[in-house]
Amino acid sequence: MNSKLMNLKILLPFQVFAEKKDVSRIVAETRNGSFGLLPHRLDCVAALEPGILTCETEAEGEVYVAVDEGVLIKTGQDVLVSVRNAIVGTDLSRLREAVKKEFLTLDEKEQNMRSVMAKLESGLIRRLAEFQNG
Repeated sequence: MNSKLMNLKILLPFQVFAEKKDVSRIVAETRNGSFGLLPHRLDCVAALEPGILTCETEAEGEVYVAVDEGVLIKTGQDVLVSVRNAIVGTDLSRLREAVKKEFLTLDEKEQNMRSVMAKLESGLIRRLAEFQNG
C-alpha cells in the first residue's frame, strides 16, 4: 500500500457504500463547481451537490459514483464522503440521468413537503393564538 495515496470512504445514512484504498485523485461537485483532491492537498471540508464523484485508483482506473447532496471531509490521507444516496456505474450519461431523475426530483419533493409543513405550522400557531386570546 502506498502511504502517499488517499483512502476514500463513502457513507450512506445506514451503511458504508464504498471503501477505496490507494486513490490517486478525487473530483467532486459543489455549488461553486467541480474541484479536485490530490493526496497532498491540505485538509478541507466541502458541501456536495447532487452530481458525479470521480475517483481514480491504479487497480480500477476511474470509478464514477452518482451522489446525492452531502459533505466531503479530507483529513490527512483519509477522505470521508457522507451523502444521502449513491449509485455506482461506468456509463457517465446514465449516471447523469440518474442524478437528475433520483436526486434532483427528490429535492423538489422535499421542497414541496417543507412548504406544506410550513403552512400547517403557521395554521396551528394562528389557531393556538386565537384560542389563547378567545
